[in-house]
Amino acid sequence: MKKLTILAMTATMLMALGCKGNKGCEPNPEIQQKVDEYAEFSLTSDLIGNLSANEKELVKIFIEISQVMDEIYWDQYFGKENRAALDTICDPAVRAFANIQYGAWDRLDSEKPFVPGYGERPLGANFYPVDMTAEEFDALEDTLKNSQYSVIRRDEAGKLYVLPYHEAYKEQLAKVDALLEKAIGLAENPGLKKYLEARREAFRTDDYFESDMVWMDMKDSKLDFIVGPIENYDDALHGLKCSQEAYVLIKDEEWSNDLSKFAAMLPEMQKLLPCDEKYKKEVPGTDCDINVYDVVYYAGDCNAGSKTIAINLPNDERVQLAKGSRRLQLKNAMKAKFDNIMVPIAKLMVCDEQVDSVTFNAFFGNTCYHEVAHGLGIKNTVTGRGPCRQALGAMYSAWEEAKADVCGLFLTEQLIERGLITNTTVNQNYITFISGILRSVRFGATEAHGVANIMCYNYFYEHGAFTRNAQGKYVINVEKAREAAREWASIIIAMEGEGDMAAAKAYSDKNGKISADLQKDLNAIRDASIPRDIVYKQGSAVLGL
Repeated sequence: MKKLTILAMTATMLMALGCKGNKGCEPNPEIQQKVDEYAEFSLTSDLIGNLSANEKELVKIFIEISQVMDEIYWDQYFGKENRAALDTICDPAVRAFANIQYGAWDRLDSEKPFVPGYGERPLGANFYPVDMTAEEFDALEDTLKNSQYSVIRRDEAGKLYVLPYHEAYKEQLAKVDALLEKAIGLAENPGLKKYLEARREAFRTDDYFESDMVWMDMKDSKLDFIVGPIENYDDALHGLKCSQEAYVLIKDEEWSNDLSKFAAMLPEMQKLLPCDEKYKKEVPGTDCDINVYDVVYYAGDCNAGSKTIAINLPNDERVQLAKGSRRLQLKNAMKAKFDNIMVPIAKLMVCDEQVDSVTFNAFFGNTCYHEVAHGLGIKNTVTGRGPCRQALGAMYSAWEEAKADVCGLFLTEQLIERGLITNTTVNQNYITFISGILRSVRFGATEAHGVANIMCYNYFYEHGAFTRNAQGKYVINVEKAREAAREWASIIIAMEGEGDMAAAKAYSDKNGKISADLQKDLNAIRDASIPRDIVYKQGSAVLGL
């Protein structure tokens, strides 16, 4: 007899529930409040006017492919049966919030379930059977079980087997293949055309290395299209499986030109890192770029819960060591978050004398150099434990985000003092950074960026980087914040370099929790009805295409 997974059983139960217990199908006020915490923003761009007729057609095709990625992601994170069950819920608030979260768990509130019939989120999402034991996984004799691009399933007898992505999502990827064929025919830029050809082959084989290498060389295209299985945040069981996502991007050439000069400075920046010399012997690749884009479509993983405002890719360490990485700043999305979230938080929480130092240029700089810092530090442990990502397993994402946060802060300071960044000051940089923690710490303690920010907040607080005045508002001590940034960076880089998973987990468990005082601040922000994040109105119609 075929075994049902817990997810499928829950979906069946939920479909049976229908509208029971929901009088008149009125929206649950608590869930409606959560929906209202996401500010609606129309995802458009003035840069559309700079595109040729073929490029505008490409944008439309990229959006169609993105919608297929969205369909696959729902399956990966939540499961087809569960998604179908959501349509039976008559409470419009629950349905709306489930669509924002791509499931039944609130990503910005420690993944607490909010849909009737659901318990805790399965650590392995829908990449593995929910009832799979560690012993079963270990006993499974298939080398593809550890692939980033495979799922584990049960056969009719309940035995585990492995399906590579190109087989698991064969029907959807056939649509993607046909759309990519059309896109390749329309692409005028040689680099973009070559990338689309390589990515098409990657979807067929689940080997993304060559397409990542080709993407690294795609420097002069007005359009960019990031698509495929990329991040492994959703796999909290083994930290292996990558989730499908897509971004459709239009390059802001004016802003990009201002940043391009920093790409060649990465080896020099590596030497500046405030850590032991043994952790910075690797030389970052310089064949990379730092560019600015307007994003006109999000799909899948990047559209779930909190929205990404900057990208650092590829994740493959082989590509990073050979060619570096590309850092893409999503300016329109960044400005939407700054105006709708950062500014209101600063006015509420930062002392009157410093609130004007919270600026978009500083916010942009901190975000930009967060992405630069992903390429710095160490990729392979000094202890013989292999790549840092592999050694730290499920702990890696949180520590890597923490490294990018504080090292990016440190590097921005260095560039300001050298006169290479002139549109912001060191004071604005640190005051905006600490104010920004109050925005991003709301991501919760289960998401990698959230854990990173909580650890950073606690470290800065314990080392006097900020205090509260009589009105309860933050007063930032910039000099102490600078000292704390250096010390915290040293701890993080050493943690990655040693690759001690137990030590990383112990530190995170102890210091990655929201304190009572911080919770009071977060409650005040919540009570002021300040949005927690953004939800997009997007698509070809919104773009006027």
